[in-house]
Amino acid sequence: MFRTLAARPFTQLGAAKRTTSSMLRTTVSRTVSTDAPAYKMIQTETQGRVAIVTLNRPKALNALCSELFHEINDALARIDSDSSIGAVVLTGSERAFAAGADIKEMKDTEFIANYKNNFLAHWTEQISRMRKPIIAAVNGYALGGGCELAMMCDIIYAGEKAVFGQPEINLGTIPGAGGTQRLTRAVGKSKAMEMILTGSVNLTAQEAKTYGLVSNVFPPEALVAEAIKTASKIASKGAVSVQMAKEAVNQAYELSLSSGLHFERRLFQATFATKDQKEGMAAFAEKRKPSFVHE
Repeated sequence: MFRTLAARPFTQLGAAKRTTSSMLRTTVSRTVSTDAPAYKMIQTETQGRVAIVTLNRPKALNALCSELFHEINDALARIDSDSSIGAVVLTGSERAFAAGADIKEMKDTEFIANYKNNFLAHWTEQISRMRKPIIAAVNGYALGGGCELAMMCDIIYAGEKAVFGQPEINLGTIPGAGGTQRLTRAVGKSKAMEMILTGSVNLTAQEAKTYGLVSNVFPPEALVAEAIKTASKIASKGAVSVQMAKEAVNQAYELSLSSGLHFERRLFQATFATKDQKEGMAAFAEKRKPSFVHE
């Protein structure tokens, strides 16, 4: 899927407009898809078995719009079908992961058209279908749709200055891409109500960690590197087991406890049909490092 370009020195990447990810690595093998269209609003690259997707609308603080999501969906679909990739990091700039939806794009739309076209559905469909784990590396603002986009991911890491919020009520509307559902599951009903109904109560990075919305907090300049480190660790495991584990955890939100336990047990039993289970347990017994083949 990807064609790797030669690594370039840090100084050649443009000191005045470096992205967070480029600030973290002195040399990076930047990548582009050999058959993908040229993206205007995102950047894609790989590091080992990790794909990095960076939102790239700096003048709009990475405001989310239909074209941006079409590009995200296209890139993620290609990544999900690429056997050389095991995990994904989704990030923005140090100033903003995504400061919300592009209000100019949606302010004049009407209910009938929105209903017929299932407006916003394409914001969530591809990420929800992703079998490979996605880590959101959130620096700066993650407001409205930006907070919802982060919550669509499997793991959220935050920079120390990150801010999470759902201010849609201030615009005479409500969250429409999962805010009322995922935020409530993450932080509880009372805090979610406070954030969504006031539109002004936001969470700092440390508060988000305390409530369980994010897994860890890092200095802004180290955030993407830490996310890539975790993604690399995940991508080094057997891909089939990783995908099964992700599926099982996600089902915990959908099933009763008894049904979830049954679902988990069946997937656990299914792992014994994989080469990686045989290799992993053999390596443990032989006290050596496993060599997974992702089958």
